[in-house]
Amino acid sequence: MIAIAALDDPRVEAYRQVGDHDALEAEGLFVAEGRLVVARLLALSAGAGRWAGTARSVLLSPAAFESMSGGLELSLGVPVYVAPQDVMNGIVGFNIHRGCLALARRLPVPTLSDELLRGRSCAVVLEGVSNPDNIGGIFRSGAALGADLVALGPGCADPLYRKSIRTSIGATLALPFVAAQPWPDALGRLRRTGFTIVALTPAADARPLQGWRPGQGRVALLAGAEGSGLSDQALAAADVRLAIPLTDRVDSLNVHTAVAIALYHIRVSRES
Repeated sequence: MIAIAALDDPRVEAYRQVGDHDALEAEGLFVAEGRLVVARLLALSAGAGRWAGTARSVLLSPAAFESMSGGLELSLGVPVYVAPQDVMNGIVGFNIHRGCLALARRLPVPTLSDELLRGRSCAVVLEGVSNPDNIGGIFRSGAALGADLVALGPGCADPLYRKSIRTSIGATLALPFVAAQPWPDALGRLRRTGFTIVALTPAADARPLQGWRPGQGRVALLAGAEGSGLSDQALAAADVRLAIPLTDRVDSLNVHTAVAIALYHIRVSRES
């Protein structure tokens, strides 16, 4: 534990950029927030997987340090800075209610490839999902309901944005993600490697979700932004168009909710 008493302590200079995602990204860093998420990051950094050795430091309030001290052995070799809450707020520039932050090294996002698709059976493919809360929610549902890859098309929010990670409860670190480039040609790659492209859309010609059975084959669940939905090119590349039947009180669902319902349907159908 390294005590921090002054706002201008150079050891925590990088934490001044917590509120500036672009500045952090330019430094090759991302920030994790909250005790559960930071603990998950430390565990992954201490392991042998993709995120091994990526944690750079932790900044905690005294209350957070006391709460997490039993699990901080995972941060062996990672500086753990502890600052009074008011000092921590001053460094970061706003009130960190959870009193818990960590900085980690950002890794390059791989591009969708045959090699990265090997062994995957259920991918979520997103186009234009720019809201970090939706991205975080989709990753959380994907991790919970059996997706094993998220492919990000154009216009998607960064899964390593602070709100994305927080909303996902760290699932953006646990569920692999790739860039679906070039677009929409990446959808053709999915089909060539045996995936059925299943588009979620409220279009009138879409089949009801409950009447479709995925079988045991590979499925790529395609979803777009709320409002604009999927592009014509993405819809044209789909093998199946599915809609979730709704009452007449609303005309659509939040994209995170729709993806979660469809993933649950795929999982239950395969297990029945």
